Amino acid sequence: MHLALWLVAGALLANLTLYVLTGGADYGSGVWDLFAIGTRADAQRELLTHAIGPVWEADHVWLILAVVILFNGFPAAFARIMTAMHVPVTLMLIGVVMRGSAFSFRGYGLGDDRARRRWGRMFAIASLITPLLLGVIIGAIAAGRTPANPARLSDFITPWMTPFCFGVGLLALAMFAYLAAVYAAAEAADPALAADFRIRAMVSSIIVGLIAGAILLLSINGAPLIWNGLTRRVWTWPIFWLTTVAALAALWALWMRRFALARICAAAQVALILWGWALAQYPYLLAPDLTIFNAAAPPRTLAILASALAAGAVILLPSYGYLLRVFKRHQRADRIVMAARREPETR
Repeated sequence: MHLALWLVAGALLANLTLYVLTGGADYGSGVWDLFAIGTRADAQRELLTHAIGPVWEADHVWLILAVVILFNGFPAAFARIMTAMHVPVTLMLIGVVMRGSAFSFRGYGLGDDRARRRWGRMFAIASLITPLLLGVIIGAIAAGRTPANPARLSDFITPWMTPFCFGVGLLALAMFAYLAAVYAAAEAADPALAADFRIRAMVSSIIVGLIAGAILLLSINGAPLIWNGLTRRVWTWPIFWLTTVAALAALWALWMRRFALARICAAAQVALILWGWALAQYPYLLAPDLTIFNAAAPPRTLAILASALAAGAVILLPSYGYLLRVFKRHQRADRIVMAARREPETR
């Protein structure tokens, strides 16, 4: 049982990590779409659209798979989260649908420029609200504010209406914007566009650090389990220092315009933040009573689920990698051509 349990729990964390690093950057692209400014605003939006266009739907596979793993591997935790967090979860899912619909209608709809601008605003606003709600849900889970038997309307609202929960929501939004800016700088063929997103990435990195520090202080009273886990456990200190090193390395790489290295370091930084949360509240899935052990499905179910995940990974991971390689290669060639055409216009 223990091997299957660890495999399932590891797969859950891995899927959340992949969703944050891929789907999170897609949300961040919507943030920069909203705040595209200057004479290159249209070019910035065009770069973001080309960057996420072929893969944004595929990135949601990681979230879907994480929900499936939680439902089958830890049904007690799934039931409590989906019940106690019903309001923010529903709003988040509405945001996912609105964001995807708006992105599609803006890119492929038959409306005029005014209609496309409206769809663009909806896409950007949904890209702001959805990760904020995702972070709020994670904050409520981290703080142990998921009542087991909510009965009144207030039981579905007040648990996640705290400074700590909204602080985690802001952190998620800032991290996603940070990832999107770093990725865009790395993918831009036009040096001017790369410089635009380089500045955004550096500012976002500093904001992520400030919000993370504020959340750590809020956790003293808002999430004592997380505070104790981050400050008193031996294994969380290496995570803390590795995160700091990754953040500084990403800033240095951005300053030196080594965008490929910056992308790796930024992804490592965000992944380590997520893992730090998981290790800080271990072994709890939902404090104060549901751990990965007593919330787990029967051993037979865990064994079948672990086998299915292992078999599916053999197909899913290479397929996703092939999707990225094919579309990104064509996009890179298209962006080089567009940058070459745009260069005479800027002279």
